[in-house]
Amino acid sequence: MSEINKIDEKNELVDSHAHLDMEDFNPDRNQVVERAFKAGVKTILCPAEVTKPESLEITFELTARYENILAAAGTHPHQAKYFNQDFAQKIRNLASSNKIVAVGEIGLDFHYNFSPPKEQIEVFRYQLNLAQELALPVIVHSRKTGYEVFNSIKEEHYTQGGILHCFTEDWETAKKMMEYNFFISFSGILTFPKAQTLREIAKKTSLEKLLVETDSPYLVPVPYREKNKRNEPSYVVETAKVLAVLKNTTLAELAVTTTRNFKSIFV
Repeated sequence: MSEINKIDEKNELVDSHAHLDMEDFNPDRNQVVERAFKAGVKTILCPAEVTKPESLEITFELTARYENILAAAGTHPHQAKYFNQDFAQKIRNLASSNKIVAVGEIGLDFHYNFSPPKEQIEVFRYQLNLAQELALPVIVHSRKTGYEVFNSIKEEHYTQGGILHCFTEDWETAKKMMEYNFFISFSGILTFPKAQTLREIAKKTSLEKLLVETDSPYLVPVPYREKNKRNEPSYVVETAKVLAVLKNTTLAELAVTTTRNFKSIFV
């Protein structure tokens, strides 16, 4: 490995978004975590789906076992049609017992529309207000909804900041979200040959607002993409390498900066 691609032993990377609760990891979940730690990924944030009991159970088993695995909880836009006050109270209870560091993954997705857009917007705005009440940041999913996401945050007077995860929106959305104290997290998509537009946005994004993630088990980065169907936190190193080149810095320096950014939100 060249010097520019080395992570110093004193440094660390953070996978700011990994769905380790999913059944894809049932055969070897603990080994996946250990591989990540060995690869220099020292912290992993896992968003639990509050409408799915098994997601909550597995996520909190992980946080109990590993000090450096953190949890969030919320209702994904795909699940918005199932959201009710019982799930809102679960989020409150988890926050009051310090089991979560953020409300999420929440947001909007008008690509699949597994839940009606109107319900998605209502549930997203409700959870923004809930996070404001709990003084917690949010983890936001946005697919083809940059304007609606930003408009909701602005109109609901949400001020706690958070992460715009797996970023795929335009530069205007990135700029506006950063102005509202959001960090922009890039996934393995950044390594895809056809993602030049996204790489241009990453170049323009301030180092002080950058994060990296896998969105495991989805979005396997190059060079693992052709042989592996499942992504895992250890692969976040590949996204970080590409981002380091785009920002004209070393992998070690990028690790320092993105970890500092992450800790400024959650630690």
